Amino acid sequence: MTESDFETVQIEAAVFRRLLQHLLHERADVQNIDLMIHAGFCRNCLSDWYREAAEQRGITMTKDEAREMVYGMPFAQWKAQHQKDATPEQLAAFEAAQKQHGG
Repeated sequence: MTESDFETVQIEAAVFRRLLQHLLHERADVQNIDLMIHAGFCRNCLSDWYREAAEQRGITMTKDEAREMVYGMPFAQWKAQHQKDATPEQLAAFEAAQKQHGG
């Protein structure tokens, strides 16, 4: 790995940490369903990607461990503190988004 490659990895890691900080502390009010509707991914997707990347590097990680890395706390705790039931409008928008994007 060149020094430039190392710097790129460091920058990417910092950006990822900033995204998590933003989702955890600045926009915990944004529901996962809204992220899915508008961006096509949510916090759970990030935790799945995190676990997959770890496993590609030979690091075994459970779904719960990966979610705790992304949520900053056990998922059940985050869910109890921040997650609201999806509204009928959100569910309809999610279904429409899934159909539009082949999900």
